[in-house]
Amino acid sequence: MNLAELLQYIDTNSDYELLEGTPDQTLTKAREGSHHDALAGRIVKAIAEHCDIADAGTEFERADAVNALGPLRLEYMKDDAPVEGFRMLERIIHLIDGAFNDEALRLKGQ
Repeated sequence: MNLAELLQYIDTNSDYELLEGTPDQTLTKAREGSHHDALAGRIVKAIAEHCDIADAGTEFERADAVNALGPLRLEYMKDDAPVEGFRMLERIIHLIDGAFNDEALRLKGQ
């Protein structure tokens, strides 16, 4: 799976607005810190950095995407962190699993 596919899957299957423009524009905004949703931008940036993503077409593995969010999850598990952020991170992790599961099922059907 690549970043564009993942972002589009999350956009389609949730109320979260990780996409801001095209997937490549979203990646640029996340890297610059100018994404309209600060946490969404941090999520995209964390995945991109951890998975060494050059552009939205770069392929990566499920485990790498989930592991990329580990530090953010720990940050949002603290008592003084907003619970909405923790819920968003947990839901995004489930959506990552769903995206990769759907891709695997699609490939098995070919």
